[in-house]
Amino acid sequence: MTIAYLDCFAGISGDMLLGSFLDAGLDLALVEKNFSRLPLAGYEIQQEKSSTHGLSATKVKITVQDGQPLRSYQDIRQLLQVSHLASDIKENSLAVFAALAEAEGQVHGVSPEEVHFHEVGAVDSILDIVGAAVGFSFFGIDSLICSPLPMGHGWIDCAHGRLPLPAPAVVELCKDMEVYGVDLSQELVTPTGAAIVKALADGFGPLPPLTLSHTGYGAGSHILTDHRPNMLRLFIGQETELIEAQEVEVIDCHLDDWAPETYPYLCERLLAAQALDVSLIPIQMKKGRPGFLLRVLAESAHAHQCKRLILDETTAIGLRFRKERRWTLPRRAKSIKTRFGTLVVKEIDTPSGTRIYPEYEECRRLATEQGVAIQHIYHEVLAQNVSS
Repeated sequence: MTIAYLDCFAGISGDMLLGSFLDAGLDLALVEKNFSRLPLAGYEIQQEKSSTHGLSATKVKITVQDGQPLRSYQDIRQLLQVSHLASDIKENSLAVFAALAEAEGQVHGVSPEEVHFHEVGAVDSILDIVGAAVGFSFFGIDSLICSPLPMGHGWIDCAHGRLPLPAPAVVELCKDMEVYGVDLSQELVTPTGAAIVKALADGFGPLPPLTLSHTGYGAGSHILTDHRPNMLRLFIGQETELIEAQEVEVIDCHLDDWAPETYPYLCERLLAAQALDVSLIPIQMKKGRPGFLLRVLAESAHAHQCKRLILDETTAIGLRFRKERRWTLPRRAKSIKTRFGTLVVKEIDTPSGTRIYPEYEECRRLATEQGVAIQHIYHEVLAQNVSS
């Protein structure tokens, strides 16, 4: 699986993301070819190299002629739907604008269909979003992971007047995302950048294990007053399981009005979403009611999806989560022969030596095939530790 990771140490905007894709190897001619499939005119796109603190980055500059119309969400949706863009590029672009419309609608107290975009409805913002979608398609990205987003403070002037930073639409878009405050009176995360992350990211946290193939730096438009380079760093690579995360997120919730017979289904979905472990613990809750503690362990990159599943599949109305360190032993799958047949076991390197542990599903399979008690299979496996 091809993974893209956004290292947002200076925030994110649409042009910074497009610039990082171009810096990583996306051809500007391909971007322009896709732009020509949109019913838009009166613009020019350029890329140029910039350097900050000795770091080279690609800056995207889109020049738009005056007299462009004000566009609503419905206008932009129609514009994308009638375009000749490839289906994956079109779907990702539509998803980003749907997230923007939802957030703007919440902020202004109207339905998404009634939203009129100002800055994000301009030609350059439309092209930034479509250009980013072209980058996803070009590199064949299957999953997007994002670092926590830095949030500045202060004020910004826009079509609605002077608004506090982070911009209200950004705050709405960043619900359920990992964010942190920085002492900068400047905009670091734009609505376009936040919407791309909201619509397309699968998780948040540190760089996941991957075999790195491409990197790119996209330059922002302003000099940041704390002297950090105003860039977005993009990593692209193939997913790998060579490294096991030693920091995990622990997600807890208490349930006293939930049907526990659905637990196997919930567990199955959580494990499919890359949860590392799922457990259900009986507890006694307030007013003497019996209940359960549901606990899920997940790497940071997959924790957000696990949280969404818990809230969807249980009666929980809130979650607690925290980061914890862990120590795991190296292990691998190994086939062994027993008098009942061959099965796969776990071989684990412990501080005192290597041990073999039975795998339940394999023992169950062999016991069923041979018509013997499953305990006999377990004993056969564990006996090999003694003999070795």
